Amino acid sequence: MIIDEILDRIYPLPDSSKMSLKESIEEVSLPKNFCLMEAEKVIPYIYFIKKGIVRAYASTEDKDITFWFGSEGEPVVSMKSYVENNPGYENIELLEPCELYKLKTGSLRTLFNKDIHIANWGRKFAERELVKTEELIISRQFRTALERYKDLMLHKPDLLKRVQLGHIASYLGITQVSLSRIRAEMKG
Repeated sequence: MIIDEILDRIYPLPDSSKMSLKESIEEVSLPKNFCLMEAEKVIPYIYFIKKGIVRAYASTEDKDITFWFGSEGEPVVSMKSYVENNPGYENIELLEPCELYKLKTGSLRTLFNKDIHIANWGRKFAERELVKTEELIISRQFRTALERYKDLMLHKPDLLKRVQLGHIASYLGITQVSLSRIRAEMKG
């Protein structure tokens, strides 16, 4: 997905503002399994996925718990780093070789002060990320694993073909055995 489409999905900008923002964005290609963001570190970048899939997870003593997947067109951001310039909670791992757009948070803050349209774009960006987080929390609290799996099938069917079942089971908060049962029930 091209950067213009990604930026416009967040909030349409006048051409001059979009050009200013794009001047601060660079393209990077990174390999599968690369750790894009580490928990307990300040991440001074926002990324947008041009091509590929990433997962966000938190580590416990005995396992990793996946809580988010990102794919083409989506932003990848540690909101705690973005908003407060503090270390984030999450690790972000590339599940495929990825092509990303990289934007330095400091450059974005400078643009916020120079261009009201970019400042509004940043506000809309943060609002969208807040809503995504709220939806994720509500889904985990009030929906069953089966309902969350059906939601994944409906809204992100691509993930089911491209992501290991272990990561999907972790995302759903169940074991791989339980996920296999759900998948078998759905087919039967």
